Amino acid sequence: MKFKILIPIVGLLTPLMAHAQDIKAPFELVPQIAVTGRGEIKVSPDRATIQISVQTRGSTAAAAAAENANKQQAVLAALRALGLGNDQLSTINYNVYPEQRYEQGKEPVIVAYNVTNTILAEVRKLNQVGSAIDAALSHGANMITSLQFYASNTEAARRTAIGTAIEKARLDADAAARAARGTLGTLLEINIGAYSPPPPRPMMMAVRKDMAQADTPINAGEETLIVEVSTRWRFIPGQ
Repeated sequence: MKFKILIPIVGLLTPLMAHAQDIKAPFELVPQIAVTGRGEIKVSPDRATIQISVQTRGSTAAAAAAENANKQQAVLAALRALGLGNDQLSTINYNVYPEQRYEQGKEPVIVAYNVTNTILAEVRKLNQVGSAIDAALSHGANMITSLQFYASNTEAARRTAIGTAIEKARLDADAAARAARGTLGTLLEINIGAYSPPPPRPMMMAVRKDMAQADTPINAGEETLIVEVSTRWRFIPGQ
């Protein structure tokens, strides 16, 4: 009976021993150079957003709101006449608040009500930004609280920046290899860092209707798009 038990045990150990013989030695580390490259490229904004406010004052909240509604409707009609669609015009703030007079030892007294209605206009043609501001101000708006420019499509520029970043990384890696008295080998790995488009570039404004108005000049300028890549290269030591 002992002999019969040993046979299957030997049968199990034989493939395990053969498998152990097939295990290869640990992976041999290759000398490497790790370098980070940075690519920058200028992009021109092609769109803008404008915050346009109508602010009115009345003896009652209803009176101030009614006047505000009439003026804001005129502003919206003027912007639509320039070609801005409803998807480019949205209300982002509506505020009604009392204006109070304070006297020492007395309860505050409401003397008027102020209503502010703010819309966000997305202008998709930069040559219309000045016209949109002028049209809004001439039809009842009395505050432009924000103007921001941004680039809507940066994919081609991003890929160009990636190429620039990798080329800079290669040049740095080659310089490091020569300084270490060796040569640069093949590229082993590339990691492209997380990317987000350049944020909108703000031009803060606070324009009131009673200011002298001429055709509003607008200069969008440029934005800088940045991409970083990390690379690893094979290093060939000198003899």
